[in-house]
Parts: sequence; structure tokens; C-alpha cells
Amino acid sequence: MHALAQTLIRRGTCRGIVAVALLALAASAGGAPAAPAALPTAAVVSSGGADVSAFDGVVQAVRQTAVAAQVAGAVVALDVKAGDTVNAGQVLLRLDARAAEQTAAAGAAQVLAARATQEAATRDFERQQQLFQQNYISKAALERAEAQYKASQAEAAAQLASAGAARTQSGFYVVKAPYDGVVSDVAVVLGDMAMPGRSLLTVYDPRSLRVSVAVPQTVAARLKAGAAMQVELPGTTAGRITPAKTQLLPTVDPATHTLELRLDLPVGMAGATPGMFARAWLPVSGSGTRLYVPARAVVRRAELTAVYVLGSDGRALLRQVRLGPVSGDNVEVLTGLSAAERVVLDPQAAARLD
Repeated sequence: MHALAQTLIRRGTCRGIVAVALLALAASAGGAPAAPAALPTAAVVSSGGADVSAFDGVVQAVRQTAVAAQVAGAVVALDVKAGDTVNAGQVLLRLDARAAEQTAAAGAAQVLAARATQEAATRDFERQQQLFQQNYISKAALERAEAQYKASQAEAAAQLASAGAARTQSGFYVVKAPYDGVVSDVAVVLGDMAMPGRSLLTVYDPRSLRVSVAVPQTVAARLKAGAAMQVELPGTTAGRITPAKTQLLPTVDPATHTLELRLDLPVGMAGATPGMFARAWLPVSGSGTRLYVPARAVVRRAELTAVYVLGSDGRALLRQVRLGPVSGDNVEVLTGLSAAERVVLDPQAAARLD
């Protein structure tokens, strides 16, 4: 190109000068493209063999009771509300017990009458014994007096038992707390009709809680025996804790093909309540190779989940992936990446160069 330019200049033509300028422009335009700016990247991390997998669960109360009445009646007094702390034997609500109280009063009166009859029969029997010893009456008369005495005793005992049953029945109209706990739900208001078996209130023991996790049967078969499991409650500041006891129920749910794993929380754990979301970290053996990338490298656009992968030419290309559970600052990648690749940590910078 330089020889051609010198020839054109020696000819001294204006057309030659223009040609020289065009050749220079073509030379600058035809050079190698500028290298893309350097982007921060991270390698795809792989882990194999035994691993810790996260499963979602829910906090449950070990002792939770749906308190119901044993008799029918209208609610005339409601002494607690949801969230109240109650003691064992504390009155929760009262039902209309006027008819039962009248029955109990009638039973008490019948007991008094039976006792009076028994006392009269006792004194008559004692007199008949004295007369028989003095040979004033026959043995048959004495036996009749003894029979009346025993009949009066049996009648008094029957009336006493009937009165006790009436008192017990009247006690059913007062609903009490079965143990120390917290009222989580009140399903009735004043004036509602309580029926036997209908739940009126729900009480649970806040000192005995557990986390229930549905574990797929394929994972349950690979749980490491004796390995330490951990529980995390995102709604609290406790972090990961070790359960006091674990129990894997032997039956499989036919609808979901999962087994229920119960992990008891420490007694009196603060901040935990039934219904809270929980996460269980379970050691699973033979889980194969698992790939992880930093969570900040993930791009989410509507329904697209992807990462920018650094190609062999140094350019970042957007690639769709399917993610698994989050582990700290990293997230598991189920499909879309291989262990030998690198991902861009700044997706926004990669998008500007894309």
C-alpha cells in the first residue's frame, strides 16, 4: 500500500491524494476488533458424594388440642381470646347450664330424702333387734325390718350416685384449659350453639414444637443414618439449630409419595410458633455431582432464569438454566452449565456488552 501511495503522490494528482486518504481509512477500519472489556467472573463449583439438601417444612405444635364441649348449649360467657396464655384448669368459656343445674339440685334433694329414709329404717331395725332379743317379736319380723334397712341403704346409695352424675353433667357446661398453653384460635362468639364434638377453641403448648418436612421417598432412602440434621427458621434470628429429636414416619403418602420427617425443636424456643415456614437441612448420601454458582450471577427476566457464561472467545453469552435450592451465597444449578465453565458476576455489565 505504501508503494502505491508513493506512486500516486509522485504523479501529483488530486485524485491520488484522495485515494491515499481512502486507503488509510480502509486500513484503520480493517484492523482487529477491540477486545471486550474485562468482566468479573467466577468458576462453576462442583461438589460430589454426600451433600446437604434443603427441604421446606412447617412448624407444628407437638401438643395442640381442639377444645370441644361434651354437651349441647348456648355460649353465655367467653373468657379468652386468640393469643391469650392460659393455665391448666382455667375456665375458657361457659355454656347455658340452667337445666343441668336444676337436675343437679333435684338429685341433691333426692339424696336428702333417701338418707332420711335410711336413718328411719336404721333406727327401726335397731329397735326390732332389741325386741327380738327380749322375745317380743318373731324372727320373721326381725328379718322384714332388716330387709327394709338394707333396701333403704341401697336406695340412698343409688340416689347419691345419681346426684353425682347430675353434678358431673352440670360441670360439662364449663369448658376448661386441658394444660398450660396459648389460645391460637377461638371459633365461637357469644350466643353460638355448642354441639358435642364441635371445636370451640384451639390451645397449643408453646414449649413443645417440631418441624414437619415432606421428604420424597427416593431421598428418604438416601438419608445418612446418624448424621446431624439442622433446622432453620427464616422468621427468627436463631440461625441453623440442631433438633432435639428426629423421627421419620414409616408410611408413605400415596398422593405425594413422600414421608413425613419430624424434627423436634429445643424446649421453649423463642420466636417459633405453629404454622411458621421452616427449612430442614438433611445430609443425603450418593447425591452425585452438584453444581453451584454465586446467586448474584443469576439473571431473572420475566419467566427466564439465566446466567452469562464466558465463551472461549472471551465474550459473555446469555444461557438459560434451571436452579435448585439456595445454599448461603450460592445457588445450585440443575441444568444448563458444566463444571468447566465460568459465569459473569455482573450481569448488567455483560448485558451492556451483549
